[in-house]
Amino acid sequence: MSAVRSVLVTGAGRGIGEATARRFADAGYLVGAYDLQPCAWAEGDARIVTGALDVTAPAAWEEALAELTARSGGALDVLVNNAGLLYGTPFMDASYERDSALVDVNVKGVLYGCRAAHPYLAGASAPTVVNVCSASAIYGQAEMAVYSATKFAVRGITEALDLEWGPEGIRVCSVWPLYVGTGMLEGVDTAGMRNMGVRLTEGDVAGEILDLAEQTRREPSGVLGRIRGVLGREVHRPVGRQAAAMYLASQLVPSRIIRLTNQRLTS
Repeated sequence: MSAVRSVLVTGAGRGIGEATARRFADAGYLVGAYDLQPCAWAEGDARIVTGALDVTAPAAWEEALAELTARSGGALDVLVNNAGLLYGTPFMDASYERDSALVDVNVKGVLYGCRAAHPYLAGASAPTVVNVCSASAIYGQAEMAVYSATKFAVRGITEALDLEWGPEGIRVCSVWPLYVGTGMLEGVDTAGMRNMGVRLTEGDVAGEILDLAEQTRREPSGVLGRIRGVLGREVHRPVGRQAAAMYLASQLVPSRIIRLTNQRLTS
């Protein structure tokens, strides 16, 4: 069990990652805020450990986790896999290189993070992995085919590991925002974004991530907690009314109707 509750947030240099790291620090966590370069905004804050982490490099994960957990008592309470890339263009306007970059960061980054963090999560009292997914994992999005595909992968990783690690007491869950007003959308102009608008802030997503971690912390411990963890808690949390409505519809409405609705919203 860790001496102080700790969280590692990837892609924490700006946007959702920065907002999430700040939110956890204000809640009393020791925060590891990592990005390709150390987070300038975190310098001098004793609540935050910051450093460079390329999420596609397993050795970098090992180094970052060792650095953070040396100050937390050896365990990691929360992993937030937030680092991600996006491009929004017709599929054939992009390139092999851009496709590869998205898959490397958005998929491999999550896989590597979960694999590297597992031994540290196993030593915590209420461990949680929160993967930043997307409403684009509900149905493939035109002009965002590769991004959408990577988020379907994150959905699968989340569901599979929650089943696999649940009996160990490790919760794996995800947040599903739609369009969020961050720098990631700079230069992006898809039909879906124009039709549905950008209605979420980075703080909206950060608040839900913290709430999921705190929800796990409040659950009963021992056998009862593990049973509830496997059977009774949410795995995916939509963020915002639009994503919530889309997610609910995907659970209740025939797939052909979802396809037609998605087509109208993204064209």
